[in-house]
Amino acid sequence: MVARGAEIEKLRGMLIRMAGSVETSIRDSVRSLVDRDSELARQVIENDHVINAMDVAVDEECIKLLALLQPMASDLRFITTAMKITSDLERIADNSVNISERALELNEEPNLKPYVDIPHMGRIAQGMVRDAIDAFVRGDRQLAWDVIIRDDEVDDLNAAVIEELTAIMMRDSGAVQRAIKISYVSKYLERIADHATNVAELVIYLIDGKIVRHMKTPQEFIDSSRTRQPSED
Repeated sequence: MVARGAEIEKLRGMLIRMAGSVETSIRDSVRSLVDRDSELARQVIENDHVINAMDVAVDEECIKLLALLQPMASDLRFITTAMKITSDLERIADNSVNISERALELNEEPNLKPYVDIPHMGRIAQGMVRDAIDAFVRGDRQLAWDVIIRDDEVDDLNAAVIEELTAIMMRDSGAVQRAIKISYVSKYLERIADHATNVAELVIYLIDGKIVRHMKTPQEFIDSSRTRQPSED
C-alpha cells in the first residue's frame, strides 16, 4: 500500500498545527520582553509541554506510516523529512522558552535600553519559520531559498546587538548582568533562525533530493549539480 491520500494529509496537518504553535511561541516570547509582560512569558513557558506533545505525536504518526504503509520514493522522503522538521520546530520552541525565562528576569529590572534590533530579529525569525513551513507544504523551492538567504540578516543583527551591548558594558559595570541577559536573547533568536534555515534546507532535499547545507545561494546549488566535463588531456 502506498502512503498517500488521507494518511499523508493527516501528517501534513499535524505538522502545520505544530508550526503554528511554534510561531506563536516566538512572537509571544519576544513580546513578553519588549512589553515587559511577565504573564505572557509564563504562558510561553507553560505552553511548551503542548508543543512537546505535538512533537511526539508527529513522530509516532511518522513511525506508524513507515511501519504499516511501507511508503516508497517521494512519500518515504516526505515522511522522513517531516520527522526531521519536527525536531527543529521543537528546538525553536525551546529557544522561545529560553527567551521568556530571560524576559522574566529582565522585567524585574530597569530597562537597559529601548529594544529595537531584538523585536526586528524576532519578526524576521518568525517569518522564516512560517515561510519554511509554507515551502514544505507547497513544495516551493524558491521560498525555501528565500528563507536560507534571510539567515544572514539575522546573523548581522545579532552581531550588531552584541557589539552595542559590549560597548555598554565597557562604559557601565552596573549594566553587565542585564547586557549579558539581552545578549542571550539575541543569541536565542539567531538559533531560531538557524533552525528555520535547517527546515528550508530539508524542503529543498524533499523537492530535489539534494543536500544543500552550507550553500547560501541557489547558484551554488546549480553549480554543484552540474556534471563535470571530462578532461581532454
